[in-house]
Amino acid sequence: MNATRFRSLPPALRVLAALGVLCATLLASSGPARAHEVRPALVQIVESPSGAAEVTWKQPVAGEVAIRLSPRLSGGALDRPPDSETVTQAYRIRVWRLPADARLAGQTLSVEGLDMTVTDVLVQARLSQGEISTVLKPSRPSLRLAVDTPVGTAVPAYLRMGIEHILTGFDHLAFVLGLLLLIGLNRGVVKAVTAFTLAHSVTLAGAALGWVQVDPAMIEVLVALSIVFVALELVPRPGRPPSLTRRRPWLVALAFGLLHGFAFAGALSQIGLPKDAAPQALFLFNLGVEIGQLVFIAAASLVILGLRRLRPILPFDTGALTQLAPAYAIGGLSAYWLIARLAGLF
Repeated sequence: MNATRFRSLPPALRVLAALGVLCATLLASSGPARAHEVRPALVQIVESPSGAAEVTWKQPVAGEVAIRLSPRLSGGALDRPPDSETVTQAYRIRVWRLPADARLAGQTLSVEGLDMTVTDVLVQARLSQGEISTVLKPSRPSLRLAVDTPVGTAVPAYLRMGIEHILTGFDHLAFVLGLLLLIGLNRGVVKAVTAFTLAHSVTLAGAALGWVQVDPAMIEVLVALSIVFVALELVPRPGRPPSLTRRRPWLVALAFGLLHGFAFAGALSQIGLPKDAAPQALFLFNLGVEIGQLVFIAAASLVILGLRRLRPILPFDTGALTQLAPAYAIGGLSAYWLIARLAGLF
């Protein structure tokens, strides 16, 4: 849309469109790729037959900000600086290498500060006597490292992880919202959502199980590009025949769903799948993504229906507003992500 047409819009519409772009940009400025910050932490313990062990702590971060959480062993083996530390875009990873006399069996593993949060900590311990797979919660921030200790499985935590991942993944939500606005509240939404689900389920499984290898940074760039594409399709083009996207939106959902599936797998790979329960955990994570996606679609549909009811009492024409404001907001936000991720890539 050119500047002349923009200036011809009612003042209220111009203000709202500008505010939409401004809010989108401010939201993105809190972290260009922080679309997946709310994730459980992970404690992974691998003990060799000799008794030596390696303890890995993966904690989610948002830029340089992280919740104050610290893993502890009752024997004091972790009360020192880690042997190595790596900070990625989404996680801080610390590794301790313990000598053979550490004797982990029977010690208590706890996470200091967990009781003051709402997050979970997945525990995967492979001890010489056997394996432990469970979840530490704010209400139960510690456990005894003993194979005979009755503990719950860590697999159900992947359902919650999938729900949180999609509901805090603003880039994926922006894409889904764009599709919803492009199609409208009709039967076509079901077809597009089904295509998107099938596509991202295939690539999520393939990448998470190691069958397909992709560059996570490039995938994030392509995801942002897919949202820019949908935002451009939302801009009305009077006098032009409908594009393929408007005639067959399920094709776009299918194609771009493959990309988003790789992005989902990138988040899942940073936590890892539990040994001997990978299919179950993968299914629950994908199911959680679908639950979160359907919750968002339902909420967005209610908002759209509510705005339609308000249309007759508003003092200005909402036709242009409903067509242009979402395109400006989604387009501005996704363009910011695209530029920021390209800068990070190069």
